[in-house]
Amino acid sequence: MTSPHADLWSAPVADAPLDATVAVPGSKSLSNRYLVLAALAQGPSTLRSLLVSRDTRLMAGALETLGVQVDLGGDAVGVTPGALRGHVTVDCGLAGTVMRFLPAVAALADGPVHFKGDVEALVRPMGPLLRALQALDVRVDEEGEPGHLPFTVHGTGAVRGGQVDVDASGSSQFVSGLLLAASRFDQGLTVRHTGPTLPSLPHIRMTVEVMRAAGVVVDDSRPEIWHVEPGPVAGRDVHVEPDLSNAAPFLCAAMVAGGSVRVPGWPATTTQPGGLLPDILTRMGATVALDGDVLTVTGTGEVRGVDLDLRAAGEIAPTIAALAVHGDSPTRLRGIGHLRGHETDRLAALAAEITRLGGQCEQTSDGLVITPRTLHGGVWGTYADHRMATAGALVGLRVPGVEVEDVATTAKTLPGFADLWAGMLAASEGHVVRDGVTAGPTV
Repeated sequence: MTSPHADLWSAPVADAPLDATVAVPGSKSLSNRYLVLAALAQGPSTLRSLLVSRDTRLMAGALETLGVQVDLGGDAVGVTPGALRGHVTVDCGLAGTVMRFLPAVAALADGPVHFKGDVEALVRPMGPLLRALQALDVRVDEEGEPGHLPFTVHGTGAVRGGQVDVDASGSSQFVSGLLLAASRFDQGLTVRHTGPTLPSLPHIRMTVEVMRAAGVVVDDSRPEIWHVEPGPVAGRDVHVEPDLSNAAPFLCAAMVAGGSVRVPGWPATTTQPGGLLPDILTRMGATVALDGDVLTVTGTGEVRGVDLDLRAAGEIAPTIAALAVHGDSPTRLRGIGHLRGHETDRLAALAAEITRLGGQCEQTSDGLVITPRTLHGGVWGTYADHRMATAGALVGLRVPGVEVEDVATTAKTLPGFADLWAGMLAASEGHVVRDGVTAGPTV
C-alpha cells in the first residue's frame, strides 16, 4: 500500500461493500484534559484506556518536565502530582491542547517555563490566552511573532485569579485552558467570553464536566460566563471514552463503499463533538443504529448533499467534506471559520486538495461549499494535519490513484491509522484481522 515515494501512501479503493467492526482508541480531547487535572490533583490518579499518541505523549512529557510523574506503561496510566517546577522548556509539538492548556498551569510553577513547538505550530493563534494571563498579573514574554509561540510564562508559584475576559472566537481551547487550572488560583476565576462567536462549545462543556467529576465547583449557568471556585482537585480512577471524531472516517466509509461499519464502546451520552455524527450521517443518507454500546452505520454508496452548521463540531468538518465530494448534490458547511487556525488552515487546505483532484470546493467567510464532480487520482497533501490525512483516505476509497502525503501524521491522535483502514477493508473481504478490527458482527 506504499507508493515508490516513501512519504506517499496509496489510499485503497473499496471493491465491495464493507462489513467490519473497528475499535478506535481513547479520546484525545478527554485524555489530555484528564492528564492536566490529574497533574493538579491532591493525590494520584489512574487513567484507563488513555489514548497514547503523539499529542498525549507531548502532554505527558510536558507535565513530567513540570515535575509530575506520568507512567504511560500499560492500559492503566498512573499520574502522581508533584510540586510544579520552573526553569524548564515545554515542547508543544503541534498539539493545541498542550500549547493552550499548560500556560495557566505553568503560571503556578516556581520559575519561568519556556514554550516552543513545531514550525507549523508557530502560526497557531495564542494571543487571547496570553493576554488573559497578563491581565491576571502573570508575566508572559513573547519571543516570536506576538500572540504566537515561542513564549515564556514566568511562574511565581501562585496566581491571584479573580475575573478575566477572553475572546475565544479563534478557539474554545482558550477558555478551557484557563478553566482547567482555575481552582488552583487563590481567588478561583471567572472567565467571560467577549468575542462574536464561540466555536466548539461541546469542548468547553467537556472541560466543565471533567472538572466537576474531579470535585471542582463550576458555575456555567450564565451564557458564555464560567465561574470556578478555588479548591482541591480530586485524584480519580477514570475510563476514557473512545475518540468519536476518530471513528468518523470509518463510519463514513460505510456510506462511500456501502455496507456496514460498527464502532464498539459508543457512549449513551457524551460531551464529545463526535457525538453529533449519528444525526449528521442520517441526514446524509445513512442508516444508523445503537445496540447497547455498538454504533452501526450502514450505507448504500449514495451520499446526500446537506446544509450543515458544524460550529459545535468543527473537528469532524474535514471528514464530512471528504464524504461530501461523493454526494449527489452540493453540501454547505457553515460555522467553521475558526478552522483556519488549526494545525493548518483547514478550509484552504480542503479547497486546494479537492480542487487538485478535479473537484469543486469553494471557501466562504465561515466554511465551505462542496459541489460534487468526477474526481481523478493524484497526490493529496496533508499539511502535517492528521484530519487532512484521514480525509484523503476517505476520498480515495472510491477514487483510484489517490496518494496521501505523510499518512504517518495521523499518529498525532490515531496511531496505526493506515493499518486500521486496511484492516477494515480486509475484514470486509472475510479475512481474520486483529489490532482493533474484526470481521462480521464479532466485537
